[in-house]
Amino acid sequence: MPEEARRKAARRLAIARGHLESVRKSLEDPDVYCVDVLKQLKAVQGALQGAAGVVLRGHLESHVATAHERGDEQRIVDELMEVFKYT
Repeated sequence: MPEEARRKAARRLAIARGHLESVRKSLEDPDVYCVDVLKQLKAVQGALQGAAGVVLRGHLESHVATAHERGDEQRIVDELMEVFKYT
């Protein structure tokens, strides 16, 4: 994976971690409003999706774009189909 993609993904995961910690702490408050927790959870999901998008783009740029040259197009396609099988 390209170094820039690694840095971007790591940053997004750090953001997700911060949001998740906020959710965990807010659940310790008996007066926390459910909708506020849902908003925080949505922020965690967004950060994770952002990280996944960065990793996917890095994979596409560094592996998929050159698969034909290496002759492993089918393996690359099969890998991606497996990854997205349950999404």
